[in-house]
Amino acid sequence: MTHIALPAVPSAADSPADFRCGYIAIVGRPNVGKSTLMNALIGAKVSITSRKAQTTRHRITGIQTIDSTQFIYVDTPGFQTRHSNALNKTLNRTVTNTLTASDVILFLIEAGTFGAADQQVLDLIPASVPCILVINKADRIKDKAVLLPFAQQIAAKHDFAAVVPVSATLRFQLDNLQGEIKGRLPLNPPIFGADDITDRSEKFLAAEIVREKVFRFVGDELPYTSTVVIEKFEQEGDLRRVFAAILVERDTHKSMVIGQKGARLKDISTQARLDMARLFGGPVYLEIWVKVKSGWADNEAGLRAYGYE
Repeated sequence: MTHIALPAVPSAADSPADFRCGYIAIVGRPNVGKSTLMNALIGAKVSITSRKAQTTRHRITGIQTIDSTQFIYVDTPGFQTRHSNALNKTLNRTVTNTLTASDVILFLIEAGTFGAADQQVLDLIPASVPCILVINKADRIKDKAVLLPFAQQIAAKHDFAAVVPVSATLRFQLDNLQGEIKGRLPLNPPIFGADDITDRSEKFLAAEIVREKVFRFVGDELPYTSTVVIEKFEQEGDLRRVFAAILVERDTHKSMVIGQKGARLKDISTQARLDMARLFGGPVYLEIWVKVKSGWADNEAGLRAYGYE
């Protein structure tokens, strides 16, 4: 069962004097593996993943408490340069605001690859915040001899606190990465409970799970301007009743999501319901509709109504 953070803050008297706690921002260009890394670090799936760029659209917090340290990871949207609509401006604002409010920054890149989009994110990182260069997908580099010069080349671009090659999917070097993070977190009492894994509500997580399945089943066809709204979320004992709406821009997009004789929407619903049941630790009743809402991604008032900060 997922543990959602409660508003009560633990007392400093309840934690040892050497307790460390702080916020760690995970930043990088779109589709570099930020959500996969955070999920691997905390050991639970609280941020959705997809091969499609711009999967993460919100500031997602993942929490892990180990002995005398509480790591509060913040998964951010990939910094966007391709589109300039209101949605992307909002996502980019989320990235920049998170950077200045963090205690440690993880700058995530893909092993063997560094382009203009990576550099644009690196240019946003404030010099005042310790930043660790995390080279993800290190396991994909067949010739390990090329990894060191690549790491040295990128490390020369910024005053990094440390450089750590990892594989988020294989959990390679994640313990070393957490050790580097821990030493740079401030001495603070814990902010969340020891069992909390996120500060997001189950209603929010339900919407994210449905959105992930939309990307998974329709990602190659559907434009990125689609979202999910939970219209009703009820709990009766262990049973959650979830009523969700997938918002798309055009009737043709609606047909893509529904599929022939409703087959694709059925697949989305089935997989989303199974994921919710695993995360929430109980049975889930799920109903999903598809609605056309033209222009929602370029309307700032509409974005706020759908939970975009």
